[in-house]
Amino acid sequence: MSTLKGIELNAVTDWLAAHLTGSYAPYIFELIAAGGSNLTYRVTDARGEVFVLRRPPVKGVVATAHDMSREWRIMDALHRHSDIPVPATLAYCDDVSVTGAAFYVMGFVDGLILRDRISTDGLSKSQAQRATESLVDVQVALHTQDVDQIGLGNLGKREDYLQRQLKRWRKQAEAVMTRELPLLDEMHSLLVAQAPASRRAPGLAHGDYRFDNCVLDATGKVIAVLDWELCTLGDPVVDFCWSRQYWAEPGDKLTFLQNPPTLNPIFPNRATVEQLYEEKSGYSLDDLNYYTAFGWWKMACIVEGVYARLKKGASGGMKTAPAEQVGAMVEAYLYEAQRSLPQ
Repeated sequence: MSTLKGIELNAVTDWLAAHLTGSYAPYIFELIAAGGSNLTYRVTDARGEVFVLRRPPVKGVVATAHDMSREWRIMDALHRHSDIPVPATLAYCDDVSVTGAAFYVMGFVDGLILRDRISTDGLSKSQAQRATESLVDVQVALHTQDVDQIGLGNLGKREDYLQRQLKRWRKQAEAVMTRELPLLDEMHSLLVAQAPASRRAPGLAHGDYRFDNCVLDATGKVIAVLDWELCTLGDPVVDFCWSRQYWAEPGDKLTFLQNPPTLNPIFPNRATVEQLYEEKSGYSLDDLNYYTAFGWWKMACIVEGVYARLKKGASGGMKTAPAEQVGAMVEAYLYEAQRSLPQ
């Protein structure tokens, strides 16, 4: 019998049979080749019912980035007490003896995930417009959600989100770095010194909201938001500006993703997305240039972690470029952060 990274087949099968009401062994597990962090598996039971199992990577675990209980708590609260579209939360396992780490099981939401330019080929311009508006609508709903009402009021500190982000990502990069990156520290100091004060009430900040982490229905509507591992309480505009930087346009030379879906010209441009968010949320994007510089720097910190994991032989289930190419991207992001920071 073949083995699958991160899954102790017999133990996980027994656990699922005992905790997933109405499901039946045997189970078929398939590692979903997406994402460079937590491992996500499609699970099919004997009747053909499909679920999703999610656990931390086998190697290179960072506690603050791979906390299954926290991710489960956020999704469970949203599923039970809000209109934010998330998969149904089905079962959580905190017994690390089952398969080496805590994990949870959620419902499978069938639909379209726009991971790259090719995945948009079947969309019409009206579907692309609908997807754009729905993406913004759901993020605005998340940013204006009453966190106390749904039991997430103590998820984290409510103030100083930007400074917390600057501290967190520098610390996380330093924890895994295998080389010297003077510009990373230099930009961190400049970003701390020039950070604008937040003028908005804190809300739920997803931390990595984009098409790649959403499931769409046939009309282009967002029907599920995925990957809540980075969610916390914070400044909505900081969260939106991070999402905005995933919105690549034709002609962009440096992008967050290797082949972004929004390179398809059927999608509105970034300026339209910015206008939609301002109109729907009521928040101003006056400090957009600063947040753009911060976004490039933050992505450099994240990709440095990917680079370090690749050097150690852990890809987290993601098909990615060679380690040295990934390392060069980190430097490119840092130079773009330096170029983008207002003088």
